[in-house]
Amino acid sequence: MQPLKFYSNGKLLITAEYLVLNGAKALALPTIFGQTLQVKQIKDNTASIYWKSYDYDKKIWFEASFTTENFKIIAFENLSNSSKKIALKLQEILQKCRELNSSFLKSRDTFFVQTYLTFPKNWGLGTSSTLINNIAKWANINAFTLQFSVFGGSAYDIACAQNDLPILYQLKNKIPRITKAIFQPKFSNNLFFVYLNQKKNSRDAIAHYQKKQIDLQPIISQINTITNQLLDIDICLKKFENLLEKHEQIISDIIQIKPIKQQLFSDYFGTIKSLGAWEGDFILVTGNEKTPAYFKNKGYTTILKYTDIIYNSHS
Repeated sequence: MQPLKFYSNGKLLITAEYLVLNGAKALALPTIFGQTLQVKQIKDNTASIYWKSYDYDKKIWFEASFTTENFKIIAFENLSNSSKKIALKLQEILQKCRELNSSFLKSRDTFFVQTYLTFPKNWGLGTSSTLINNIAKWANINAFTLQFSVFGGSAYDIACAQNDLPILYQLKNKIPRITKAIFQPKFSNNLFFVYLNQKKNSRDAIAHYQKKQIDLQPIISQINTITNQLLDIDICLKKFENLLEKHEQIISDIIQIKPIKQQLFSDYFGTIKSLGAWEGDFILVTGNEKTPAYFKNKGYTTILKYTDIIYNSHS
């Protein structure tokens, strides 16, 4: 039996972080980096799943086995504490898939499942969302339903997993609305993504944000306007930077966290915008040929050009 193979893209949220949960219009970019899931099925009578997850460097970072009957974790006591936590979450995902599709993995065959990331898993580009989308395709269920059931959040990352080009994502009455966006900055050579050397737990950040008791509608309107203006095909770099800085200040005022430029890079000559959960993962930076040296001197060595991480929307 030929192995099944599924692939999903990673994600970067350019606008409406946090506010996307409340219906703001978000500009999101699927990334070239993503995750593959491969399933090899062998007809026998073991009724087992053997799962291995590989990081971008081909090293196994998670390994566990389950029964197909009820997804019991085999030899759970032998797993490390970190692997136990992952195995329990994966068990929950598989059980939810069975709820949504009663015929999922009902045979008594052996399933060898392998996942392969094409980016370091601590980058925060969507280790969970790419997995959810791949498993949903394997189980023949709706990936958004699975995401909302298991992880919650806005699920914009699922939309990125399913698309190759920029998208606008919005929750209307908690239902995802996805439209393709034309985002082709003529100054893409001046755009960089810099990794802040730490992964931010977006669920913790969301929980903190949701405790805020303020009227969000006027703010959402401002963010929607910024998102729309960023899509102007004739936008110049200076206008782009002004919009990013305005967006940073709006979010800063809501979550009561200083913009990352003020915290770490106050002497930087270009504009810096947080992406997704603040104080972690990647930031969007405007700059020039001097930009990589600046961040390397500060100890941030993962500096990606826009064209190194985002699909070419001109093709």
